[in-house]
Amino acid sequence: MRRISRPMQLGSVAIGGDAPVSVQSMCSTPTSDVAATLAQIERLAAAGCEIVRCAVPDEQAALALAAIRADCAMPMIADIHFDYRLAMMALQGGVDGLRLNPGNIGARWKVEEVVRACAERRVPIRIGVNAGSLEKDLLERYGHPTAEAMVESALGHIRILEDLGYGEIKVSLKASDIRRTVEAYRLLAVQVDYPLHIGITEAGTTWAGTIKSAVGLGALLYDGIGDTLRVSLTGDPVEEVRVGWEILKSLQLRQRGPVFVSCPTCGRCQIDLISVAEEVEQRLKDLPLAITVAVMGCVVNGPGEAREADLGIAGGKGQGILFRRGKVLRKVPQGELADALVAEAWKLVEEEPPGGPEKR
Repeated sequence: MRRISRPMQLGSVAIGGDAPVSVQSMCSTPTSDVAATLAQIERLAAAGCEIVRCAVPDEQAALALAAIRADCAMPMIADIHFDYRLAMMALQGGVDGLRLNPGNIGARWKVEEVVRACAERRVPIRIGVNAGSLEKDLLERYGHPTAEAMVESALGHIRILEDLGYGEIKVSLKASDIRRTVEAYRLLAVQVDYPLHIGITEAGTTWAGTIKSAVGLGALLYDGIGDTLRVSLTGDPVEEVRVGWEILKSLQLRQRGPVFVSCPTCGRCQIDLISVAEEVEQRLKDLPLAITVAVMGCVVNGPGEAREADLGIAGGKGQGILFRRGKVLRKVPQGELADALVAEAWKLVEEEPPGGPEKR
């Protein structure tokens, strides 16, 4: 059952309440390079990114935010550390949200200024607790960054904002360790009703990081925990977005574009299924239609899976049967299977009524 968090608005995206889990990523370009950052944001948007975060390490980056925001179609979050002046500049630049820990930006009057400016603009603040940067007193007390220490850190930052009467708060509790991350989120989820941004931080390269993120985020989402998510990968941030969507699709929480079903192959398979499946997935990855596509290799499970899919093939000896929504269309030689399946997919796009790329 989904954890019900208090609703908030981040630019054009609803968060919390009964709003769907949103997919977020972070630009890897220098924020001061406006052209490069906007080009990357455009690629992220095409992949399905719904919220983008930009690092603001200095004044040059902060000054660039206004130009980026002017041409950015999705909500934009400024990532601030230590310097409240950068937060003020980001707000003046029109950002939709701040990632900022109020306990790390100095004297109380500095926090008050930031909160006042956020309140005027209805800009949410995400408190981002990271196991790698916990407060020294917590590390001394707990010995190392435990889940309990992370939660205590988050609650401390939350109290600062609550004492100032500000409730537009989102919280994250990230570690590279899956168990610690999941435990921390579960502990905090029952203590506050603020929306939670989930992720496994520093998850690793695309291959290893995808696995770690799927395990950790999958566990949380299955528990109903999570209002926004980011898959943190060492690589192209576009891959973060694609992996995030696949995680949500696998749990049937959201759907955008095709869901692919393909068998692992075995000695019964009499076609080159691996190359066909890989080609079909690559050619249809940007298909703007939420359909199920099955690529199956033999007569045991193949016909059943293909028949239940919107489109599918069931392999035979050097050929396959092409299915469309339960009906056999024709037999297709092995060398033409990928082309036939892709062509039928685009026919569906032409025939389906407009309604956007996602169904929920």
